[in-house]
Amino acid sequence: MSGLLEGQVALVTGAGGGIGRGIATRFAEEGAAVVLHCRTAVEAAVEVASRIRASGGRAVVLRADLTDEEACRRLVGEAAEWGGGRLTALVNNAGVQPTRELPGMSVAEWRAVVDPNLSSVFACTQAAADIMREQGGGGSVTHIASIEASRPAPLHAHYSASKAAVVMHARSAALEYGPFGIRVNSVSPGLIHRQGLEEDWPEGVRRWERAVPTGRLGRAEDVGDACVFLASGLASWVTGHDLVVDGGVSARPTW
Repeated sequence: MSGLLEGQVALVTGAGGGIGRGIATRFAEEGAAVVLHCRTAVEAAVEVASRIRASGGRAVVLRADLTDEEACRRLVGEAAEWGGGRLTALVNNAGVQPTRELPGMSVAEWRAVVDPNLSSVFACTQAAADIMREQGGGGSVTHIASIEASRPAPLHAHYSASKAAVVMHARSAALEYGPFGIRVNSVSPGLIHRQGLEEDWPEGVRRWERAVPTGRLGRAEDVGDACVFLASGLASWVTGHDLVVDGGVSARPTW
C-alpha cells in the first residue's frame, strides 16, 4: 500500500460489523495505528485486530456502549491514551438499522435508532475534537451516513432521518471546527454486501443489481477507501462534504 495514513492514530467505531471491519483494515493497510471499537461483536473485532498485528500493524479493541455520553468520552480518551496521547482520525461508523412502519412507531423505537446513530456521533466527535485541539495539528472526522439520508425507503423513517441529520452534523462541525484544523466529512454508502444478504433479501439485491450502473453491490473496502482518502493529506482541503459511494445508483433517473 501507499502509506497514506502513516503515523496516524485512528478510532473506528462499530468495527465489529462488516463496514467497520473494512474501514479498520484499510486504515491499517495505509499505515495507521487503529483502535477498533465494538459493543457486542467482540470476537469479530478481535479477529480483525489480530490480523492487523500479524501483518505488522498496530491495533487494539475497546468496548463501549455509545448510547451513553460518558462512555463515548471514555472511549475516545482511552483511544488517545493508547495512541500515546494522540488521536488524528475518527470514523463514526457505529449504528443500527431496524425496520418499523412509521404510523405505528413509538417514541422509544424512534430513540432506539436516533441515539446510537446520531447522538453517539455528536458525543464522539465532540470528545475527539477536544483532543485534536489540545494536541495541535488538527485531525479528521468522518461520519458514515447513507444514501437513505436523501432517498427514503419504506420502514426506514427513523433510520433515514438519523442519517440525514448525520450529514448535516458533519457540515455544521466542519464549519465550527475548521479554524482548529479539524476537517469533518461524511460518507454515504449504498447497498454494501454482507454474508447472507442474498439469502435474506433476494428481491432487494436483484433490484439493486438491475439499477446500479456499475452492476454490483458495494464492498466494505469501497467504503474504507473513501474514508482513507478523507483522512489523508489528499483531502487536506476537503471538509463539510458528503462523499457518496453507491456505484452510481443515485444517478439513476426516478421518472
